[in-house]
Amino acid sequence: MREDSPALETWLEEEGALLRLRLSRPKANIIDAEMTAALDRALQTHLSRAGLLAVLIDAEGPNFSFGASVEEHLPERCAAMLKGFHSLLLRLLEAPVAVLVAARGQCLGGGLELALAANLFFLAPDARLGQPEIKLGVIAPAASALLPEKIPLAAAEDLLLSGRSIGAEEARSLGLAGGVALEPEKAALAWFKEHLAGKSAAALYFARKAVRLELAARVSQKLAAIERLYLEELMATRDAKEGLNAFLEKRRPRWEHR
Repeated sequence: MREDSPALETWLEEEGALLRLRLSRPKANIIDAEMTAALDRALQTHLSRAGLLAVLIDAEGPNFSFGASVEEHLPERCAAMLKGFHSLLLRLLEAPVAVLVAARGQCLGGGLELALAANLFFLAPDARLGQPEIKLGVIAPAASALLPEKIPLAAAEDLLLSGRSIGAEEARSLGLAGGVALEPEKAALAWFKEHLAGKSAAALYFARKAVRLELAARVSQKLAAIERLYLEELMATRDAKEGLNAFLEKRRPRWEHR
């Protein structure tokens, strides 16, 4: 049975063992407050379901997500945006079941941050991953906490400081991608059927809890500190406001380096 919203398709497969969540506002699949709330509601509703073994998040259209709403990054809205999105990511980090993500096309900004909270990440060969926030004069709070947990610090710093995008094969070489396939959703489903289906949900709960022991607490503490840095210091700079407004006005930013 599907429980769709304008932003998200939700349904169960594999006799209730797999929760499917599909971002459904192509082509950009912007992760705004509505999308964040829809994801959070679906997880709250279904994560406690007896016999659930995994969640698979994918997206309608040619791109996984262009990222979070730039409008919601503006000073008057960014506190609420960060609070809601980071709460969603912590729910994923603390989920009692495995979380899989399948992505094709652009997987940028908040879209990549969403995937970083998952256990396994399956990519199409055309996938492009990146944290371009620095190009707008701001930073990627969640990725600043999560990327160093997933890949070597030097590689995380490269992506966060440059804002460059990487392809699927580079992502796999860094350890970000669990697999690259022409149809990543089918690859994720095949992995579920081969490795999770038929196992004890109780055993998988403790396996995931053990491997992620202290991860959520560590990320939560870092996110709180980064939120303060973002809201109290970064957003007080002239260039942060200039970069966001320049993007919305479709013009080049005029940096004053302050």
